[in-house]
Amino acid sequence: MDLLNTLVDKGLRRELPTRDEALAVLATSDDDLLDVVAAAGKVRRHWFGRRVKLNYLVNLKSGLCPEDCSYCSQRLGSEAGILKYTWLKPDEASKAAAAGLAGGAKRVCLVASGRGPTDRDVDRVAGTIKAIKDQNENVEVCACLGLLSDGQAERLREAGADAYNHNLNTSEATYGDITTTHTYADRVDTVQKAHAAGLSACSGLIAGMGESDEDLVDVVFSLRELDPDSVPVNFLIPFEGTPLAKEWNLTPQRCLRILAMVRFVCPDVEVRIAGGREVHLRTMQPLALNLANSIFLGDYLTSEGQAGKADLEMIADAGFEVEGAGEVTLPQHRADVAAAAAGGGCGSHESAGGCGSHEGAGCGTGCGSVCGSHEPAAVPEVNEPRTDLVAVRRRGAGTDLAPNA
Repeated sequence: MDLLNTLVDKGLRRELPTRDEALAVLATSDDDLLDVVAAAGKVRRHWFGRRVKLNYLVNLKSGLCPEDCSYCSQRLGSEAGILKYTWLKPDEASKAAAAGLAGGAKRVCLVASGRGPTDRDVDRVAGTIKAIKDQNENVEVCACLGLLSDGQAERLREAGADAYNHNLNTSEATYGDITTTHTYADRVDTVQKAHAAGLSACSGLIAGMGESDEDLVDVVFSLRELDPDSVPVNFLIPFEGTPLAKEWNLTPQRCLRILAMVRFVCPDVEVRIAGGREVHLRTMQPLALNLANSIFLGDYLTSEGQAGKADLEMIADAGFEVEGAGEVTLPQHRADVAAAAAGGGCGSHESAGGCGSHEGAGCGTGCGSVCGSHEPAAVPEVNEPRTDLVAVRRRGAGTDLAPNA
């Protein structure tokens, strides 16, 4: 296919595809899907080899957010039955982070719900960063605390943060349909503040909110212009109790096409499969590793993820390897720029990002009614919403139960 040959050539040269080319990737047929994956996989392997970076989320403060982001289980007015708790103490957060690092993660992502941090919150997070880094010499820390005020990014950098995450989520044209309590421009401003402070910028999107192909291309082109080191791709989990609870718009095939498009537009950037991979990619997750070079290990902010052991087995079985703590994630030309700014590559995910998934091994809290019975599981219909795969997190940070890592 001439389109794919052109996109591979451009990806190897770090040349931006045209909008029409990006749209054409999203419009490819299921018959051509493996060709699309193979082509984008050439670009992924050129810049990142067969390494997969593991990132681990610690939800420092869960729920009770004053913002009205429609996709979010922590939003103002959310009726989702998620965990709700105030700030973890530094030793509690450090203990939670240690579980992920022991499981193979090299980056810890510290997330807190809310519009943005107060100066006292920044001090609080600074103490948590110190506690984590005192216990783990080579750990990378990314903070995700919402909209930043002047000077806060610099203070986080001084405290030892390596990166800052703030997602654009959707196109500028449709942003007002998703959130009304802040603007798209607010989000862009925070990413720029992180850049300016010498933090590695991390910014991505949420797919599956009813957006058009044009919206997806718009937001990914905007991300390319912002030039973050990391682009997390979240797939909406329609939590019951949120305005987007009925938005089941994704198939595994569409998720793969979206990831391929992101890889072609952002060829040398850390592309991370974030929330929703277990729910929407399902058994196609290993194929997606040919497109993305980064995932989250274990659970997400308010929902359960695939078992950490299953994540590691999936990576090995697919012929990939976990990126070591001593390995540099980014290609040399990007790593040099990041080093000059005293940054790294980011590994975080939107604090309100509707990140839901299910327990990947055995009977978790979200397993269906067949758990523990001898009745055969029903075979799902094609494109049937898999509400059975959404499980609220009930373990790890904010609980007395061991985390999933």
